[in-house]
Amino acid sequence: HHGGNPPVRGPTGRVEISAQNHNFAVDPATLPKEVKVSHINLNDGTCAGMVYKEKMAMTIQYHPEASPGPHDSDPCFEDFVAMMKEHAKVEA
Repeated sequence: HHGGNPPVRGPTGRVEISAQNHNFAVDPATLPKEVKVSHINLNDGTCAGMVYKEKMAMTIQYHPEASPGPHDSDPCFEDFVAMMKEHAKVEA
């Protein structure tokens, strides 16, 4: 996956325009049952993001800070901040 305009569908169904530069894809069948695929590359259906809620971990398989759509990936950062705030409440 290389390029500046691959479409990626996120967990809300919203489509983001991404920048990608990687030579591999994650096979969802190999993930632990607790890990949920959160983002899908719409060009080829590959996993473009996942969440492991119990471990407070999330990842996306593209560059959210790049600018093919300057604010397309803002929800990724918002989700991360929300996860950290929720954890802070639990730990308090």
